[in-house]
Amino acid sequence: MPEPRHAQGMSPRHRLLAALMAVIWGVNFVVIDAGMGDVPPLVFAAIRFLGVAPLALFIPRPRASARAVIGVGLFMFAGQYGFLYLSMAAGLPAGLAALMLQAQVPLTIAFAAIALRERPGVRTLLGVAVAAAGLVVVGIGRGGAISLGAVVLVGFAAITWAIGNVIARGSGAPSGLPLTVWASLVPPVPLAVLALAVSGPSGVAHGLGTFGWAALASTAYTVILSTVAGFTIFNGLLARYSSASVVPWVLVVPPVGMVASAIFLGERPNAAEIIGGVVLIAGAWLALSPPRRKVRFTAPNGEVYSAER
Repeated sequence: MPEPRHAQGMSPRHRLLAALMAVIWGVNFVVIDAGMGDVPPLVFAAIRFLGVAPLALFIPRPRASARAVIGVGLFMFAGQYGFLYLSMAAGLPAGLAALMLQAQVPLTIAFAAIALRERPGVRTLLGVAVAAAGLVVVGIGRGGAISLGAVVLVGFAAITWAIGNVIARGSGAPSGLPLTVWASLVPPVPLAVLALAVSGPSGVAHGLGTFGWAALASTAYTVILSTVAGFTIFNGLLARYSSASVVPWVLVVPPVGMVASAIFLGERPNAAEIIGGVVLIAGAWLALSPPRRKVRFTAPNGEVYSAER
């Protein structure tokens, strides 16, 4: 497993890449909502990864075990997006889905601490706690506006994503693109089987028959930008830095998703959502602030002092 570089913090270039990833993923929720239509959610998710699969003909296999690649495919991809698409089909608004899915951040940090012995810093833990408080504020503001089933489904999406993050971090794969592409070979079959079980052959056939231009454009976005570009950046950063340094960047996704939902879908956030979003952003900023480094120096009188900078 790569040595974590949490203490050093991300380079400016990698911070820009992480910010780009967050914007791509924030808009992704609006794109999914606009494109799904009458297509069964599990079929829609399977088609997304079928679109990535042909790249395996041109991308070499990742330098990781087959178990790790399959694990990333099952948890980070099939599990996360299967449950996410089901939750949105059950009525979870796109902006709120972007927010609630970020329960994966504290879960990833907790799982990584247990499985990989990566100990997050106090600043990261405090920032994640503040962000979690923002999530709670939004949830209280929504009240009973969404079904319990949709909440449970997005909760499972967060859990499976967190597990996939830890598997990707522990895989030792030095590059994000091969891992992303080859792991995308895994989801289509289990998602298609589940789609048949949930919607039945007639439901799947009807959904495929209604797969129009909106669904095609949505799939193109999720394949090219969200999956290939977004997860290549994400898994590449996980190969270089500790989970606690990378995963909090995903906390930037909800505000982007809420703004995009307001612009394109007319989802107007209420006061609690706005306050919770501000608290969440503050928590993300705190978690992602570079840790202070202690510098030791010797005074002219021979005394040794340490100071933070």
